[in-house]
Amino acid sequence: MVNRIKIARIEKNLTQKDLASKVNVTRQTIGLIEAGKYNPSLKLCIDIAKTLNKTLDELFWERESNE
Repeated sequence: MVNRIKIARIEKNLTQKDLASKVNVTRQTIGLIEAGKYNPSLKLCIDIAKTLNKTLDELFWERESNE
């Protein structure tokens, strides 16, 4: 599965470090979220979505594979 957070971040021309700075976490945290190895809090999800001008659904909702 392609990571939608990573795609949205790249579309905004942000590095992991840039995004991390905007949402007050470490670059490593963003890397782990993008790799699917860290489950962010709801507050962090909201902060990331606002920063990337996306909805929570666009970034975090699992889509059914039979679409």
